[in-house]
Amino acid sequence: MQPSQPLPPIDRLSGILERFRVQAQLHHTGALCGHTHFDAGAGFGYLHLLRRGELKVSHPGARDVPKSMRFDEPTLLFYPRPFTHHFHNPPKEGADFTCARLIFDGGAHNPLARALPSLIALPLATVPGLDLALELLFAETDRVRCGQRLLADRLFEVVVLKLLRWLLDNPQQAGIQPGLVTGMSDPRLSRALVAMHEDPGRAWTLDRMAECAGMSRTAFANVFRETVGQTPADYLANWRIALAQARLREGRPIKLLAAELGYANPSALSRAFAARIGMSPRDWLARDGAPVAGLSTTLR
Repeated sequence: MQPSQPLPPIDRLSGILERFRVQAQLHHTGALCGHTHFDAGAGFGYLHLLRRGELKVSHPGARDVPKSMRFDEPTLLFYPRPFTHHFHNPPKEGADFTCARLIFDGGAHNPLARALPSLIALPLATVPGLDLALELLFAETDRVRCGQRLLADRLFEVVVLKLLRWLLDNPQQAGIQPGLVTGMSDPRLSRALVAMHEDPGRAWTLDRMAECAGMSRTAFANVFRETVGQTPADYLANWRIALAQARLREGRPIKLLAAELGYANPSALSRAFAARIGMSPRDWLARDGAPVAGLSTTLR
């Protein structure tokens, strides 16, 4: 019997980030003194890079993160979703930061943002290869030059991408619960997940998913449910509806989305949408404040 060959590497992130972008906007660089408030109501995630000094951060009313944390070494604090947090720095000398606001396409419906913890806090030295990106970022933010903000935004996005790579390889160390990230961390399941992400309209059967993963049907179903926290069929349905929400928000007509996402007709997509979201596409768009062009009243 020949020993099994290691699976060749695949790109686990591009298929997600091409459909659900993460944008960074330089928010602050330099010292922060006293009490600084970051309100979830502003609608942003945040990436804070503590370069020097000491920091106490508090999370008023939080249940899933410590109410108070202290840091005294260069540290990365990543809030992928809007989350109220307060910085308490020495009132005079403060601490040195470079910070960005983060915008995940789809907001609360972004599959990647939903799969991550409310906070990931890591020493900067934890993530291999991050030092080169940080060197460029800090050099760009230390003094004002032409195009500084645009270049700093792109460099922050590089830092986010490198962090996401690390999280896929180290989900347990980051405290990530079963879901998309843990599934993408599994070398077999990730192949099925990437295939579904890149071709959501395919007629996916359990056998076809298992074949992508190189597993038996039963083993694939059991490992998927244990690792991702839901069945393959439920995951695929949620992924399709997340894509439908993103496309509808862009103004795409539902009649074109149905075939693209693997539904027999617009009515079938509308029924699946209502079953997952709790309202019709038209009602959801009206609540979301997006245009409703191209949605027939028959889909209510």
